[in-house]
Amino acid sequence: MNNITIAVIGCGTIANSAHIPAYVANADAKIKYFCDIQKDRAEAAVTKYECGQAIENYHVILNDPEVDAVSICTPNDVHASIAIDCLRAGKHVLCEKPAARTYSEALEMQKVQHETGKTLNIGVVNRYNASVNRIKKMIENGDLGELYHVYASFRSHRSIPGLGGAFTTKAIAGGGALIDWGVHFLDVVMYCTGDPAPKTVSGQAYSKLGKDMENYTYLKMWAGPPKYDGTYDVDDFVTALVRTEGPTISLNGAWAQNIGAEEMFIDFLGDKGGIRLKYGADFTFYTTDDGALIETTPKFNLGSMFQNEIDSFIECIQTGEKQPSHIDTVILSSQIIQAIYDSSDRGEEVSLQAVAQSSK
Repeated sequence: MNNITIAVIGCGTIANSAHIPAYVANADAKIKYFCDIQKDRAEAAVTKYECGQAIENYHVILNDPEVDAVSICTPNDVHASIAIDCLRAGKHVLCEKPAARTYSEALEMQKVQHETGKTLNIGVVNRYNASVNRIKKMIENGDLGELYHVYASFRSHRSIPGLGGAFTTKAIAGGGALIDWGVHFLDVVMYCTGDPAPKTVSGQAYSKLGKDMENYTYLKMWAGPPKYDGTYDVDDFVTALVRTEGPTISLNGAWAQNIGAEEMFIDFLGDKGGIRLKYGADFTFYTTDDGALIETTPKFNLGSMFQNEIDSFIECIQTGEKQPSHIDTVILSSQIIQAIYDSSDRGEEVSLQAVAQSSK
């Protein structure tokens, strides 16, 4: 099948920086609709990319048999409802991360995908990153030996986005630093380690630096300016320990912390070697050889992971082949994130084995 007809729902930053340009660059994709509740953003996309039609109501897409697939680039609170409507209307779906605000919403999306048989991929774009795939292959080849622990750090000094707006409102976003940044880091870990089943989760999420919004000090604010009459009820720092059927996983994440340094990396620790991945960039491999300590940083073309993601989405529509970002694998990340929040709320460790057994 050629000429896959696409609709883009939500014409904000991620649509314009990633999805739309990648569709335009794919010879087999044709954008028919740009949809946004702020119609001027949809109209701006029509003008910028010189294609498609601007609409406000995504139900126009549902009722158009010419549309094969959609990209959902909206706020998190409507991911599940729009994805489910599109799947039931016979459309293939690429939904930006996170899959949904909660694990239960993600499970409903997965259920409808199984019922309809249409593709449902989630925008965990690092599964199409060249560094990440090299690391995955090295782990599979045994270069690290027994991989026993992975540590993820996604910490920034004061980088709360859109204080008081959608990003900091739990009813819309589902959470803060964990669900916004942590979903990417956790998904890299799960993907590289073979998506091991989680067993127990202990976590704590904090909402500290942004609560007093008018006294929050910062240098710049993505998705700003602040809305001081808005809401701030999400996490700006999170820590967790996850036991899986593979390695243990620990993480520390912060939109905002009173440490003036940014740490964006993942450490993979094996008994033969270790890897530090700089998020979105290259990695260094540490090992030993003949009594010497060896440190290597491979150099290669990173390419565009967003282009790879869109190209793979088009390909799986054409071939029916399941891609690494399919809801069936990404659902584990949603489960772990929910368990971290649940553990924090309850003040105790959460057993996912018990949940799995009770659902049988």
